[in-house]
Amino acid sequence: MLGSLSKAALLLLAVALPTVSAENIISSTSLNPCQDESSFSATLFNVAFTPANKSLGFEITGVSSISGNVNAELELLVYGYSALKENLDPCSNKDLEGMCPMNAGNLNIKSNLDISDDVLNSIPGIAYTVPDLDATVRIKIFSADSKAQLACVEAELSNGHSVYQKAVGWTTAVIAGLGLFASAITSGLGHSNTAAHVAANAMSLFGYFQAQAFAGMMAVPLPPIVSSWTQNFQWSMGIIRVGFLQKMATWYQRATGGTPTTYLSTLSTTSIEVQKRSLALNPRALQRLVARDTTTTAANRVVLHGIERVGFRAHMETTNIFFTGYCFFIIFVLLVVIGVVAFKFICEGLVKAGKMKGDKFVDFRNGWRTVLKGILFRIILIGFPQMMVLCFWELTKRDSAGEVVLAIFTLITMLCILGWASSKVIRIAQRSITMHKNPAYILYSDPVSLNKWGFLYVQFKAAAYYFIVPILGYILIKAMFIGLAQGSGTAQAIALVLIEAGLLIGVSVMRPYMDKKTNGFNIAICACNFLSAIFLLVFSDVFNQPGIVTGVMGVVFFVYNAVFAFVLLLMVLISSGFAVFTKNPDTRYQPMRDDRGSFIKSQTQLTTELDALGATARGEGKGTHPRTGIDDDDDAFSANSAEQQRQMANKEGFTEHYQPAPPRSPVANNFNNQHDSMSSMGQPPSYYGRTSPAPSNGGYGRTASLRSEGQYRAANNSSPWQRGAGYDH
Repeated sequence: MLGSLSKAALLLLAVALPTVSAENIISSTSLNPCQDESSFSATLFNVAFTPANKSLGFEITGVSSISGNVNAELELLVYGYSALKENLDPCSNKDLEGMCPMNAGNLNIKSNLDISDDVLNSIPGIAYTVPDLDATVRIKIFSADSKAQLACVEAELSNGHSVYQKAVGWTTAVIAGLGLFASAITSGLGHSNTAAHVAANAMSLFGYFQAQAFAGMMAVPLPPIVSSWTQNFQWSMGIIRVGFLQKMATWYQRATGGTPTTYLSTLSTTSIEVQKRSLALNPRALQRLVARDTTTTAANRVVLHGIERVGFRAHMETTNIFFTGYCFFIIFVLLVVIGVVAFKFICEGLVKAGKMKGDKFVDFRNGWRTVLKGILFRIILIGFPQMMVLCFWELTKRDSAGEVVLAIFTLITMLCILGWASSKVIRIAQRSITMHKNPAYILYSDPVSLNKWGFLYVQFKAAAYYFIVPILGYILIKAMFIGLAQGSGTAQAIALVLIEAGLLIGVSVMRPYMDKKTNGFNIAICACNFLSAIFLLVFSDVFNQPGIVTGVMGVVFFVYNAVFAFVLLLMVLISSGFAVFTKNPDTRYQPMRDDRGSFIKSQTQLTTELDALGATARGEGKGTHPRTGIDDDDDAFSANSAEQQRQMANKEGFTEHYQPAPPRSPVANNFNNQHDSMSSMGQPPSYYGRTSPAPSNGGYGRTASLRSEGQYRAANNSSPWQRGAGYDH
């Protein structure tokens, strides 16, 4: 039987990465039923073949309801291919004399056999090193008289090597974090164009990692190599084992009325199986095995799938998964807040000590509270997929009353925060379009809006400022299917194909991102996610394909995702390195066609033809048109004094060059005072060779409302802002 493993080795020879091990071993830890109402079941099954001492040790505890003479059929499946099939007659085989005849009752076998050199030499060395060996031994027992099939059991073989490695998870996490860190540092140094590109790519990379984690969380029977590969990215869902955190989760669950599972502490008496494609039970049979809404028989046998499979492979009790993910999200938020505050005081200390120039990170130091708010919003966006999946799943599991309350509170809070932020962006952009015929004007000229809400739109071109809404909807719907539909892997797979196809079509047609490279980066990710969804649909056995097809496709899934992830990591790492270590990294990127660079405050080099107007938009210069109050909730400004508005501007971190607005009349008086407002306006500014007398007060000199200003512009000049990527395509 073991000699036939050479056929499995050939299928993975091209992609296998042999690893060094102190001792070669082939083992199995679960004996699983493969037919409905099997007459034999095992509650404990451990088999290990160790070539170093030529021994085969096994321990089996089970229950049999078979009595009388039987025949058996042994089949070896390698990546779904039937590599060996042999008929066994217990009455004519002295090694199986205990099965002739079979007796009903409990079965307890514990033995250690010596293996001959002939069998040892027939096993190829690569069988011990191929990662995630997909080999299964299946035994069917038939009645010798009626030929009816009485039982079917199968054992999955493993050599202990896997593509699931902690080093892979740490590497991907560190590189994704470096991308976000590099973008923050670059933005603080004034290179806004570079920061936007690096941040957009880092966020897209993080989204790809979360998509891979989603694939592993689906209740689809996955080939071993696919299950192991997707396990590398479960850190992005907060599924990380920490000893004291597991104790805290167990305590909290018990304190709030829950009952923790004890799978990890009862492995010596319970057979635990993580659902794989070789589990040949139909859905109805699988439901009959379900306990605690997953899979448990009455005979101490547990089958885990979907999110519980992921948690168990991370060595976590399944009832601790939600609380662990929730805690890691909260810990991440606290660490970021502490880091930002510490960086603020470190910078101030270095400047006072003369160790750092006073113009370094000046925007961050002056408006660090607003920057911190924007960072917190960005963290909520990063954690949105994680918490949506875990919260929806917790609502179906209800591990304890306290955890259900946490799930509901987190769901409502995150949806409200991101919904409010998205609505603010849309309202600000629409106001900018009304006033200046270009959404980029206010979105990028007002420092408060850019620092607080910019995480939602800087990665998109000006006209696609609203595209964050479809992205959030895509994540929410996807999370609902994965979190709420754990009982049907097929439904999840079909839904995922449709969801990923919709996003791919939308991104490919609209091309909403800031430039061609960023669009290509994200289209490639969407295409890869769509292809992965198709593979998951195949893994669900909805097409009833041969096992060899599923086995080969599992290897292909791992290969193309591993190559794609490596390329993305390399691109983000290189761009982050250029951003941090290059003196002027903005030279690597062309100016945005929506002219956002002309509007952004503290831009060091302005190369577009709208430089002067950009300075005016940013409020750089005495008597210019103000930007204070843009982020207010009300559409109209109250008649505050100039001194009050100056104090507000200083509070938000603006520099001394940022002048407050003259008081303006409320919108309610707009129509009554329209004539007076229009007569008090100065001449419009000159654009591209047109001359106009300057206003006597050095600025616009208008006290009309925003609506009157928009009407004036529409009636008296064709706005030069209606240009660039926001309107070209």
